Amino acid sequence: MSMQQPISTPTSWSETASDANFWLTLSQTVLPPYVNTCRWFAGKARPQTGFSVKTIHTLSLTDGDVAYLLVLEASYSDGVPEHYLLPLSFIPDQTVPQLSVQRADIPEKGRVGEIALNGQSGILIDAIYDERFRQVLFTSIYLNRIIPQAVGQISFQRGKGLDEGDELLNSRVLPVDSSNSAMTFGDKYFLKLYRKLFQETNPEVDMVAFLTDESSFPNIPAFGGSIVWQQPDSPDITLGMVQRMVPNDKDSWMQTGDYLNDFLYGVPNRMFAIREDVFDKVELLGRRTGELHCALYKPGADPAFAPEPFTDEYRQFLIRRFEDLLERRYALLIDNYTKLDPQAQRLAWVFMEAKEMIDTFIADFRTRPLQSLRIRIHGDYHLGQVLAVTNNQAGADFVMIDFEGEPESTISERKIKHSPLKDVAGMIRSYHYAVSAKLFNSTETAGIEPDHLQRVSDRWFYLIRDTFLDAYLDVFGAPHPLFKNNSEINFLLLIYLLEKAVYELGYEISYRPSWVKIPLKGIIDVVREIEKIRLSDGGVAHDVPMLQTGLLQVKPTE
Repeated sequence: MSMQQPISTPTSWSETASDANFWLTLSQTVLPPYVNTCRWFAGKARPQTGFSVKTIHTLSLTDGDVAYLLVLEASYSDGVPEHYLLPLSFIPDQTVPQLSVQRADIPEKGRVGEIALNGQSGILIDAIYDERFRQVLFTSIYLNRIIPQAVGQISFQRGKGLDEGDELLNSRVLPVDSSNSAMTFGDKYFLKLYRKLFQETNPEVDMVAFLTDESSFPNIPAFGGSIVWQQPDSPDITLGMVQRMVPNDKDSWMQTGDYLNDFLYGVPNRMFAIREDVFDKVELLGRRTGELHCALYKPGADPAFAPEPFTDEYRQFLIRRFEDLLERRYALLIDNYTKLDPQAQRLAWVFMEAKEMIDTFIADFRTRPLQSLRIRIHGDYHLGQVLAVTNNQAGADFVMIDFEGEPESTISERKIKHSPLKDVAGMIRSYHYAVSAKLFNSTETAGIEPDHLQRVSDRWFYLIRDTFLDAYLDVFGAPHPLFKNNSEINFLLLIYLLEKAVYELGYEISYRPSWVKIPLKGIIDVVREIEKIRLSDGGVAHDVPMLQTGLLQVKPTE
């Protein structure tokens, strides 16, 4: 059926929820080409076998009209189907004066298709572009509404971050294209509508609600509420979340890049200079990170957030994932070795020669007694997830965002509790990337010998890393139940740093071969520390070779 012959049905828009033929025709004709143009649809590259409308939720709009929240199932020739949220609204062709949205206001990406309902032609649109729909979502959260549906109910839950008197606010759709849809209300609140749905609550909503409502943690955009589909005998499914908007200058990746520029200009002149306020900012971020983890450490809390020990099951999960990762990275390195520059090749050799030592370290993790605890954490923590803000009371500060967890992990995996040192490792690796990317890829340093650049980069990184780590650990005091002692802190941090750097290695080999030296250097740094642990433990297995650092030596050229 072409767009010149729009779908036609004798049913009126408010009655189409029960018109099975209408939705069947729509899902076979109009929806597939439309959905495949949407940035939030993740299945574009997979061979599709079709779409079907699984569930239709009805929302009454302020003027007596309705909008529908469709749960759309995308099926594929291999693998499990995926479910997506598609809100729909109908705009008739003839201008209705009292209608707050007119056809001309709808951007191309919001136009689903032409239809004719009960003799009235019009356009089907993504309802986020309908102001009436946006208003109903926000007002329903403000009023804690529960709206019964044919299947279960839609529960709008208000959080502490929503102020009294903010029931009716002007709204707009943010133009950013991403895996979710974003709307703002009164330029004060931010509503994120989740497009890809999972058979359980979204980890971001769980985390932000807990940090706001249970811990009153101030350094996140406060939780304003959520939209949840509740069904009997099934887990709740999160459809959306409201947070306070945070006016920010830039994220911390950009800010770090700015203060690395000052450092960079001194390098060609063999001047090593770090401004004092750089250390202040790094210390503050270390402190705020520690405070975040203290806010997530709640022994008497809801079981989903209560601390847990390092169980055999958790160790097995981590080891299985890590060993699989290592195997694939070794294979990638061997296949791509000739594409690497000489410095990266030397680092790759040391990494591959250290395989037995890494295997021994993993075996040690399997059995080493650990009394530190695990909690829910950010899970994808790096400089880009922290906003630099100006707080009227305290001056410069930081706000943490995006608590959805590792994008490549399943929702269940994102809710697994880890040592908070996993977040710390993510931030440490992010600082390492910031300085390495800046020094190795700038015109100012183009003529400088790579090994000299590596030494300069290391000096900056080690100072910043230690500043961050000291400030972080100071927050907890010693001893703290999350961290048994310094020995366990060092051991666990190495586990997570190694996992993170090995993961990064795959991305760089595949997409940025000239950057491969960055994660490889991170891996070698960790292996050096593993070697120190082996020596201090006194249980050095003589059949496991020591680190072959001699391979890194090159004849001096200066």
